[in-house]
Amino acid sequence: MEGLYQQTNKQVHEVQSYMGHLETSDKESVHLVENEIQARIDNIFSNLERLEILSSKEPPNKRQSAKLRVDQLKYDVQHLQTALRNFQHRRYLREQQERQREELLARTFTTNGTHKKILDVANMLGLSNTVMRLIEKRAFQDKFLMLGGMAVTCLIMFLVVQYLT
Repeated sequence: MEGLYQQTNKQVHEVQSYMGHLETSDKESVHLVENEIQARIDNIFSNLERLEILSSKEPPNKRQSAKLRVDQLKYDVQHLQTALRNFQHRRYLREQQERQREELLARTFTTNGTHKKILDVANMLGLSNTVMRLIEKRAFQDKFLMLGGMAVTCLIMFLVVQYLT
């Protein structure tokens, strides 16, 4: 029993060190490290089942301490299992957010044909193409007028705050 306990305890410490490698591994190898950790945890659980059987066969004066040591190992392994699941969940969420971000960046935002609809309505009202071009040119110029006005307003507000306070 003591040899199996020492071996299992050593495996628990190895899994803990692998958990440290998990945080620093790159995206390609993270799955391999996760699989390795999960395999080791599964092996530890099978060892713990054998240890529970062996601890129940210990002499009565050693049985309580043997069960306590096995329970402590089981507790540690359960925490490692939970930490692995939490890491996998965080990684999954990160990957999902990256996919969503890429989808948003790849998406082309359109005006849903609003400009075309406006032209159709204008043609229906009888406005000529020349008038439409003048309206579009005016809208373009108005945009620069608005931006210039905003800049001048900000400059005036800055100067008022700077010199009057």
